[in-house]
Parts: sequence; C-alpha cells; structure tokens
Amino acid sequence: MEQMAEHPLLPGYGEIAYSADLLTDACHLASKRAGWWEGINPRDPYVTATKLMLAVSELAEAMEGARKGLKDDKLPDCEMLEVELADCAIRVFDLAGALGYTNFGGTLARKMQFNATRADHKVENRAAEGGKKF
Repeated sequence: MEQMAEHPLLPGYGEIAYSADLLTDACHLASKRAGWWEGINPRDPYVTATKLMLAVSELAEAMEGARKGLKDDKLPDCEMLEVELADCAIRVFDLAGALGYTNFGGTLARKMQFNATRADHKVENRAAEGGKKF
C-alpha cells in the first residue's frame, strides 16, 4: 500500500481499500486453485475481453433474476439477483488479481472518494432539469 501515501484517503476509505484488497486476493486465489488460470495469460487482450464479458454475463443473469423475481437455483434461500451480483463481483475481483492490481482496493476507494465530490453525483444536481435520473 505504498501508493496510499501518494493518495491519502479520507476516514473510512482506508477500510474500504483494505477490504477490497482482501476480496481481490481471495477471489483470485480461489480461481487459481480451481484451475481457471492454468496456462492463461491475463494480459492477453482476448483473455481480458473474455473475462470482462463473463462478468457482463453475470449481470445479465442478475437482470433476468430481478425481472422474473426468481430465487437462485444454487442458493435457494437467496434472490437470484443477489447471487448473480456476487458472481459478478467475484469475477471482477478475480480479474483484478490476475492482472496484478495489488492496490485495486486503494483504487476502488479513491474512485469512491472522488465520486463523493462529483457535482453530477449530488442529489440536488441529479434532480435538476437535465440532471442524471439514473
């Protein structure tokens, strides 16, 4: 986390960075242990593109679960939307780990911190004429 010194985080964001780095390590390690990265170069643009589209496919499944109000078939006590969002997060954290983004948590926290200051993210600006409605 040397990069953190160059980019100080406001209170609360350091915990986000730390937690996201733990998730990155855990998701990538699980994927490696399952053999998903054997003989694969994550920096190959086709591999990266494929992994990104797999994350998109999880979002499409989440949308379908939300659209139909379905329970998940593997975790039937959970909504399909929740489980597919988790699958997408796993894929994103795994790819970040595979690409060697050792400070992905710091980048995520810095982006959240930046977004908190954006005019187009403020409620009053979004409610104004021409503001982002969603």
